[in-house]
Amino acid sequence: MKKGYLSEFFSSAAIKTLSAVEADLVRSNQHEFNGVEALKKLFGEATGKQRYYSKFIYLTDDDDSEPIVSEGTLTWYDAREANPTRSEHRLYFPTTEVSSKAGPGDTMVIGLRQDGSVVVVVAEVGSTAANQIKWLFGFSDSVKEGFSVKAEAESDYVKLEFASKLILEQIGIVADEQNDNYLEVMLEKFGGIFPSTRVFSAFARSTVPHVDPRDNPDETLVEWMEREEQLFRTLEKHIVADRLVNGFISDVDSFLSFSLSVQNRRKSRVGHALENHLEEIFINHNVQYDRAKVTENKSKPDFLFPGITQYQNPDFDSLLLTMLGVKSTCKDRWRQVLAEADRIKQKHLLTLEPSISEAQTDEMQQKKLTLVLPKAIHSSYTTSQQTCLLSLDDFLCLIRSKQSFFMHSSKG
Repeated sequence: MKKGYLSEFFSSAAIKTLSAVEADLVRSNQHEFNGVEALKKLFGEATGKQRYYSKFIYLTDDDDSEPIVSEGTLTWYDAREANPTRSEHRLYFPTTEVSSKAGPGDTMVIGLRQDGSVVVVVAEVGSTAANQIKWLFGFSDSVKEGFSVKAEAESDYVKLEFASKLILEQIGIVADEQNDNYLEVMLEKFGGIFPSTRVFSAFARSTVPHVDPRDNPDETLVEWMEREEQLFRTLEKHIVADRLVNGFISDVDSFLSFSLSVQNRRKSRVGHALENHLEEIFINHNVQYDRAKVTENKSKPDFLFPGITQYQNPDFDSLLLTMLGVKSTCKDRWRQVLAEADRIKQKHLLTLEPSISEAQTDEMQQKKLTLVLPKAIHSSYTTSQQTCLLSLDDFLCLIRSKQSFFMHSSKG
């Protein structure tokens, strides 16, 4: 087990693409996989019926639905244990809402947790979720027929980055990264409450003095995001724990309201933090921009370059205008960007989402939308996809070239 790596949470994992027969098996009452050698690497030789508490999760790219989660017990046993000359291992799993969703081509990952429990993730065929699960566990894009297994030693090499931690959260695992060195400072500075996201983002940046947004904007953005996540979790744990100690005096509505506020803050904070850190990088690179200005139909592009004044000037060359939407994760929400800033035909969208499916990136290109991602995330995409991606540094070069032409033309 290695802190900050996949092995911190999983001792081993197996992956396979479900065939039509296997998908029917999962959905039917005959819930058993034959214990091929690969599964023996995961669970070992069975002695009696070994039962594992398991969480089952079904993932799709549907933006309107949360992951489907069920609980149950996996049973690993040798059906011919009494026969010393021949073993026949099987893996039995229960009927759940997740098993009823499984279909041919779906990706299934069986992950053995460090605490001995199991997580079974089924991701819809052809989905971004399926790509991300493969990437998270370090499996190649072309998984061979049958089960492929990674042992703990291999997971020691799968480092958890900011993007991979977001995927872990989708399957109910929170990387408990905190930085208690700054807790007292934050309590004194913020008075034991959450400040505005702008203030908190600025504080997070101040604690990472070794990065230079002018020298390496891609790396800087990721480091700033990771540090803010650490500090947020640290302060959140203190504030939430304090509220729980004080109690809710048997007031269920108060407890539910507090719980909902915690969840909503977590969801909205990441997007605001991403915009805040991007804005600081734009300032450091001396590019002209406007943030969240109203264009047509009351839409508000996250960033306009060089700004709203030029955008609203019909004589200003539209080819010198650029818009950047910002979404920490996309799913189907990337299409929202297409309806913003009508004068700009080629849209740009910055995201931290790894391994978006080829079907979606192909559609993005058809709709004239270019993805911008920190350079470190590019490797989660296929070679053909990477040719159409921009890094943050690439995007800044594009903006500076347009700005230089604009300034030169203005002086002329």
